[in-house]
Amino acid sequence: MTAALHTPARDTGPRPAGPPRLAGVAWGLLILNTLGSAGAKTIIPLPRSLIQMVTMGSLVAAFALALAVNLRLRFRPSAYVLLLTLLLVPSVLSSVHLESGFGALFRCTRLALFVGTLWLLTRWWDGGLTFVRHHIRVYFAVLGTVAAGLVVSPGAAMPEIYGGRLVGALWPLTPPQIGQYAAVIIGLTVLLLLGRRTDRRSATVVIVPSLVLLMLTHTRTATLGLLIGLVLAIGSLLLTSAAARRFFTWTVVIATVLAVGFASALQAWFLRGQSQENFSNLTGRAKVWDALLAQPRSVSQELFGVGLGDKSFGGLPIDNSWLAVYNEQGMIGVTIVAVIILVLAGVALLRPPSLQRACAIFLISYCAIASYTEAGLGDASPYLLHLGLAAALLAGPGTRPTPTPPPVVPPQSRASSRPYIPRWARRPEVT
Repeated sequence: MTAALHTPARDTGPRPAGPPRLAGVAWGLLILNTLGSAGAKTIIPLPRSLIQMVTMGSLVAAFALALAVNLRLRFRPSAYVLLLTLLLVPSVLSSVHLESGFGALFRCTRLALFVGTLWLLTRWWDGGLTFVRHHIRVYFAVLGTVAAGLVVSPGAAMPEIYGGRLVGALWPLTPPQIGQYAAVIIGLTVLLLLGRRTDRRSATVVIVPSLVLLMLTHTRTATLGLLIGLVLAIGSLLLTSAAARRFFTWTVVIATVLAVGFASALQAWFLRGQSQENFSNLTGRAKVWDALLAQPRSVSQELFGVGLGDKSFGGLPIDNSWLAVYNEQGMIGVTIVAVIILVLAGVALLRPPSLQRACAIFLISYCAIASYTEAGLGDASPYLLHLGLAAALLAGPGTRPTPTPPPVVPPQSRASSRPYIPRWARRPEVT
């Protein structure tokens, strides 16, 4: 795993100093905080209070570590983190009314700590790939716990209540969560391989197990996000990378063969045994969405929402980022989230082709696609971390380039400094 995330030997050479190791630990703790506390039943029952203590404690520890390595409070200008800071305004204004209970203020505090930690880490957002490697490592470790639970207790890892889909048996993770983590690290590892920042053997160690877990979750959103995100990301490299062109060509050929030869199996996997009616209303999501939009609201609720909650309406999950933000942070929150996506996408399109730009395009497109059937763009979540990683990749160098000194001209010798005089013009020497 370590080798999969390091640069091959042919790329060795002098490099600028990257972020300190504690900054990477803080990033990993942010990921731990966003794993959530609700999911399937685990092999060893874990009290919800214990899970919340671990996740919230990891956020406090991440903030403390980020502050410890950035005691001088040096920040890098970031439109993304600035917009997240502005998102705190409607969150607090709607939560102080306690329409969603005292938990709304707790979630506001959590979001404030989350944004504050990102501000402290912006000092090292210089367009490098260090945080990409941390992202892959931590999520691969999380998937390792899922695989371990599948080996220890297959029945608990694929319960009937979830239709036989893979869940976290050691830590409560739902199939969409596992599918999201697997899809993101698969996409990033593929791009690192195309950019020759890792070798094939190490990339295989990450991609193959993650792909197997993704298939076992039967998560359609994560699969579509992975495929569309990779198409857009690799498409941005076609003009500058021969490896990207070869990979794209072979992928199209293999996908065509699989679509023709295994059409019925792919359709069965995609439908997950659901009826046409259940599939058309997105497994009941459309009914919740219609009820949420039909709910009468005051002007204040329309603008600022009802406060941060558990992303549910009438006891059922909303499962749509835009409607969840509209319900909890109002139209102001929806506008800020839309600006976040548009700004990141605009900056990515304006950047010259590069591996960092391709990774950012993949993350932005994946989050945009997943926002239709998953909630999380308005609160501390993995999606905000994915977008934060994209913002770090799109940032320019942290320091100004050192100007090239003028060439040093050696002083001329006394003999070479004399002007040349032809022989016929020289004065005869007097003896």
